[in-house]
Amino acid sequence: MFNRLFGKPKQETNALTTLDKLNETLEMLEKKEKVLVKKAAAEVEKAKEFAKGRNKRAAIQCLKRKRLYEQQIEQLGNFQLRIHDQMIMLEGAKATTETVDALRSGASAMKAMQKATNIDDVDKTMDEINEQTENMKQIQEALSTPIGAAADFDEDELEAELEELEGAELEEQLLQPATTAPAAPVQVPAGRQPARPVPQKRTAEEDELAALQAEMAL
Repeated sequence: MFNRLFGKPKQETNALTTLDKLNETLEMLEKKEKVLVKKAAAEVEKAKEFAKGRNKRAAIQCLKRKRLYEQQIEQLGNFQLRIHDQMIMLEGAKATTETVDALRSGASAMKAMQKATNIDDVDKTMDEINEQTENMKQIQEALSTPIGAAADFDEDELEAELEELEGAELEEQLLQPATTAPAAPVQVPAGRQPARPVPQKRTAEEDELAALQAEMAL
Protein backbone atom coordinates (compact mmCIF):
# COMPACT_ATOMS: atom_id res chain seq x y z
CA MET A 1 0.00 0.00 0.00
CA PHE A 2 2.75 2.45 0.94
CA ASN A 3 4.54 1.79 -2.34
CA ARG A 4 1.39 2.62 -4.28
CA LEU A 5 0.78 5.82 -2.33
CA PHE A 6 4.29 7.28 -2.01
CA GLY A 7 6.25 5.51 -4.73
CA LYS A 8 9.18 3.13 -4.77
CA PRO A 9 12.86 3.98 -4.14
CA LYS A 10 13.30 4.64 -7.87
CA GLN A 11 11.12 7.72 -7.52
CA GLU A 12 13.53 9.06 -4.87
CA THR A 13 16.34 8.78 -7.42
CA ASN A 14 14.21 10.68 -9.92
CA ALA A 15 13.62 13.39 -7.32
CA LEU A 16 17.38 13.75 -6.74
CA THR A 17 17.98 13.95 -10.50
CA THR A 18 15.30 16.62 -10.79
CA LEU A 19 16.87 18.63 -7.95
CA ASP A 20 20.25 18.47 -9.70
CA LYS A 21 18.66 19.70 -12.93
CA LEU A 22 16.94 22.55 -11.10
CA ASN A 23 20.25 23.54 -9.50
CA GLU A 24 21.94 23.62 -12.90
CA THR A 25 19.14 25.74 -14.33
CA LEU A 26 19.36 28.10 -11.36
CA GLU A 27 23.09 28.58 -11.86
CA MET A 28 22.55 29.25 -15.56
CA LEU A 29 19.92 31.90 -14.80
CA GLU A 30 22.17 33.57 -12.24
CA LYS A 31 25.02 33.77 -14.80
CA LYS A 32 22.68 35.29 -17.39
CA GLU A 33 21.46 37.82 -14.84
CA LYS A 34 25.04 38.93 -14.08
CA VAL A 35 25.73 39.37 -17.80
CA LEU A 36 22.60 41.48 -18.25
CA VAL A 37 23.48 43.64 -15.24
CA LYS A 38 26.87 44.39 -16.82
CA LYS A 39 25.23 45.21 -20.15
CA ALA A 40 22.74 47.58 -18.50
CA ALA A 41 25.59 49.36 -16.69
CA ALA A 42 27.50 49.63 -19.97
CA GLU A 43 24.52 51.29 -21.66
CA VAL A 44 24.40 53.89 -18.89
CA GLU A 45 28.07 54.69 -19.45
CA LYS A 46 27.47 54.96 -23.19
CA ALA A 47 24.55 57.33 -22.56
CA LYS A 48 26.83 59.52 -20.45
CA GLU A 49 29.45 59.64 -23.22
CA PHE A 50 26.87 60.52 -25.86
CA ALA A 51 25.46 63.18 -23.56
CA LYS A 52 28.92 64.72 -23.24
CA GLY A 53 29.10 64.89 -27.04
CA ARG A 54 25.64 66.47 -27.25
CA ASN A 55 24.34 63.39 -29.10
CA LYS A 56 20.94 63.29 -27.44
CA ARG A 57 19.34 60.76 -29.79
CA ALA A 58 22.10 58.19 -29.26
CA ALA A 59 21.97 58.70 -25.49
CA ILE A 60 18.24 57.98 -25.41
CA GLN A 61 18.74 54.84 -27.48
CA CYS A 62 21.22 53.64 -24.86
CA LEU A 63 18.68 54.27 -22.11
CA LYS A 64 16.06 52.29 -24.04
CA ARG A 65 18.41 49.33 -24.31
CA LYS A 66 19.13 49.64 -20.61
CA ARG A 67 15.37 49.41 -19.89
CA LEU A 68 15.15 46.24 -22.00
CA TYR A 69 18.02 44.67 -20.09
CA GLU A 70 16.34 45.62 -16.81
CA GLN A 71 13.14 43.91 -17.92
CA GLN A 72 15.06 40.74 -18.73
CA ILE A 73 16.82 40.92 -15.36
CA GLU A 74 13.46 41.16 -13.60
CA GLN A 75 12.12 38.22 -15.61
CA LEU A 76 15.17 36.09 -14.76
CA GLY A 77 14.68 36.98 -11.10
CA ASN A 78 11.11 35.70 -11.27
CA PHE A 79 12.29 32.48 -12.92
CA GLN A 80 14.84 31.96 -10.15
CA LEU A 81 12.16 32.49 -7.52
CA ARG A 82 9.94 29.87 -9.15
CA ILE A 83 12.80 27.39 -9.33
CA HIS A 84 13.58 27.95 -5.65
CA ASP A 85 9.92 27.32 -4.87
CA GLN A 86 9.95 24.08 -6.89
CA MET A 87 13.15 22.92 -5.19
CA ILE A 88 11.64 23.53 -1.75
CA MET A 89 8.58 21.52 -2.71
CA LEU A 90 10.70 18.63 -4.03
CA GLU A 91 12.93 18.63 -0.96
CA GLY A 92 9.84 18.56 1.24
CA ALA A 93 8.43 15.67 -0.77
CA LYS A 94 11.75 13.81 -0.49
CA ALA A 95 11.78 14.29 3.30
CA THR A 96 8.21 13.00 3.43
CA THR A 97 9.16 9.93 1.42
CA GLU A 98 12.12 9.20 3.69
CA THR A 99 9.91 9.55 6.75
CA VAL A 100 7.37 7.16 5.27
CA ASP A 101 10.12 4.65 4.48
CA ALA A 102 11.25 4.78 8.10
CA LEU A 103 7.70 4.22 9.30
CA ARG A 104 7.16 1.38 6.82
CA SER A 105 9.30 -1.04 8.82
CA GLY A 106 7.19 -0.42 11.92
CA ALA A 107 3.96 -0.82 9.99
CA SER A 108 4.92 -4.10 8.27
CA ALA A 109 2.87 -6.19 10.69
CA MET A 110 -0.19 -4.03 10.14
CA LYS A 111 0.35 -4.09 6.38
CA ALA A 112 0.16 -7.90 6.36
CA MET A 113 -3.32 -7.71 7.87
CA GLN A 114 -4.59 -4.99 5.60
CA LYS A 115 -6.06 -6.28 2.37
CA ALA A 116 -7.86 -3.19 1.23
CA THR A 117 -6.61 0.33 0.65
CA ASN A 118 -7.39 2.82 3.38
CA ILE A 119 -9.77 5.33 1.83
CA ASP A 120 -8.58 8.13 4.12
CA ASP A 121 -5.00 7.75 2.84
CA VAL A 122 -6.24 7.80 -0.74
CA ASP A 123 -8.28 10.95 -0.13
CA LYS A 124 -5.30 12.65 1.48
CA THR A 125 -3.03 11.73 -1.41
CA MET A 126 -5.55 12.89 -4.01
CA ASP A 127 -5.91 16.20 -2.17
CA GLU A 128 -2.12 16.65 -2.31
CA ILE A 129 -2.06 15.79 -6.02
CA ASN A 130 -4.87 18.25 -6.76
CA GLU A 131 -3.12 20.96 -4.79
CA GLN A 132 0.16 20.45 -6.64
CA THR A 133 -1.67 20.37 -9.98
CA GLU A 134 -3.34 23.69 -9.20
CA ASN A 135 0.00 25.20 -8.16
CA MET A 136 1.62 24.07 -11.40
CA LYS A 137 -1.28 25.51 -13.40
CA GLN A 138 -0.80 28.89 -11.71
CA ILE A 139 2.95 28.79 -12.41
CA GLN A 140 2.35 27.99 -16.08
CA GLU A 141 -0.16 30.83 -16.38
CA ALA A 142 2.32 33.22 -14.79
CA LEU A 143 5.08 32.11 -17.18
CA SER A 144 2.82 32.64 -20.20
CA THR A 145 2.08 36.27 -19.27
CA PRO A 146 3.58 38.54 -21.98
CA ILE A 147 6.05 41.29 -21.09
CA GLY A 148 6.17 44.84 -22.43
CA ALA A 149 8.29 45.87 -25.43
CA ALA A 150 10.44 48.88 -26.14
CA ALA A 151 7.48 50.54 -27.87
CA ASP A 152 5.78 50.86 -24.48
CA PHE A 153 8.52 53.03 -23.02
CA ASP A 154 7.46 56.46 -21.84
CA GLU A 155 9.45 59.03 -23.82
CA ASP A 156 8.89 61.64 -21.09
CA GLU A 157 10.48 59.34 -18.51
CA LEU A 158 13.46 58.77 -20.82
CA GLU A 159 13.82 62.53 -21.36
CA ALA A 160 13.77 63.08 -17.58
CA GLU A 161 16.37 60.38 -17.02
CA LEU A 162 18.61 61.91 -19.68
CA GLU A 163 18.29 65.34 -18.05
CA GLU A 164 19.37 63.84 -14.71
CA LEU A 165 22.45 62.31 -16.35
CA GLU A 166 23.33 65.64 -18.00
CA GLY A 167 22.90 67.51 -14.72
CA ALA A 168 25.18 65.05 -12.93
CA GLU A 169 27.92 65.53 -15.57
CA LEU A 170 27.73 69.34 -15.26
CA GLU A 171 28.00 69.15 -11.49
CA GLU A 172 31.05 66.88 -11.82
CA GLN A 173 32.73 69.41 -14.14
CA LEU A 174 31.94 72.27 -11.77
CA LEU A 175 33.53 70.41 -8.87
CA GLN A 176 36.83 69.87 -10.76
CA PRO A 177 39.63 72.37 -9.80
CA ALA A 178 40.51 75.03 -12.36
CA THR A 179 43.76 74.43 -14.28
CA THR A 180 44.20 77.84 -15.94
CA ALA A 181 46.23 80.66 -14.39
CA PRO A 182 44.23 83.39 -12.65
CA ALA A 183 43.62 86.49 -14.75
CA ALA A 184 45.46 89.71 -13.87
CA PRO A 185 43.38 92.19 -11.87
CA VAL A 186 41.87 95.01 -13.90
CA GLN A 187 42.72 98.50 -12.73
CA VAL A 188 39.56 100.50 -12.22
CA PRO A 189 39.75 104.28 -11.93
CA ALA A 190 38.75 105.73 -8.60
CA GLY A 191 35.10 106.48 -8.29
CA ARG A 192 34.10 104.07 -11.05
CA GLN A 193 32.89 100.50 -10.68
CA PRO A 194 33.09 97.93 -13.52
CA ALA A 195 29.81 97.03 -15.08
CA ARG A 196 28.44 93.65 -14.02
CA PRO A 197 28.29 91.07 -16.84
CA VAL A 198 24.81 90.31 -18.05
CA PRO A 199 24.07 86.60 -17.46
CA GLN A 200 23.38 84.76 -20.71
CA LYS A 201 20.19 82.72 -20.97
CA ARG A 202 20.85 78.97 -21.17
CA THR A 203 19.31 76.99 -23.96
CA ALA A 204 17.10 73.93 -23.39
CA GLU A 205 19.88 71.72 -24.73
CA GLU A 206 22.31 73.16 -22.15
CA ASP A 207 19.74 72.51 -19.41
CA GLU A 208 19.47 68.87 -20.46
CA LEU A 209 23.26 68.51 -20.50
CA ALA A 210 23.45 70.09 -17.04
CA ALA A 211 20.89 67.60 -15.65
CA LEU A 212 22.81 64.63 -17.11
CA GLN A 213 26.10 65.93 -15.69
CA ALA A 214 24.52 66.37 -12.24
CA GLU A 215 23.32 62.77 -12.27
CA MET A 216 26.78 61.46 -13.29
CA ALA A 217 28.37 63.26 -10.33
CA LEU A 218 26.13 61.41 -7.80
